[in-house]
Amino acid sequence: MTSYWLMKSEPEECSIDDLAAAPKKTVPWIGVRNYQARNFMRDGMRVGDGVLFYHSSCAEPGVAGLAEVASAAYTDATQFDPTSPYFDAKSKPDAPRWLHVDVKLRRKTRLLSLREMRTLPPLAGMRVLQAGNRLSITPVTPDEWRAVCELLGA
Repeated sequence: MTSYWLMKSEPEECSIDDLAAAPKKTVPWIGVRNYQARNFMRDGMRVGDGVLFYHSSCAEPGVAGLAEVASAAYTDATQFDPTSPYFDAKSKPDAPRWLHVDVKLRRKTRLLSLREMRTLPPLAGMRVLQAGNRLSITPVTPDEWRAVCELLGA
């Protein structure tokens, strides 16, 4: 059974255009350092699951495209690299704390802005719209997925 996810990325880190330009239009979703988001990748995501690729921490946040989970969760090597901003001195190679999945582009879309999303009744329950939600990965219901795809003509 397919599941759906919203995955946030800062465009300076990895934008929808970066994903489109990547080899095989696929990137590793590195740098997740929240246990709940990590657990979503480890326990919930499956290859083929749908992803709303969301630009965050930018002038106009919102869904910038559709993607899919392209791998099972595996060890995020950046946690072991002292030169990486994602380095975690407490994580050990024999007991890694952090995982990631690969994400593959399905389609770049127009930007469905956060402002527009807030006005749409079918999206009222989306976690990304809830006060205080700061998770970089959140589940999306099938109804929310269909509503976003319809709005984006996908």
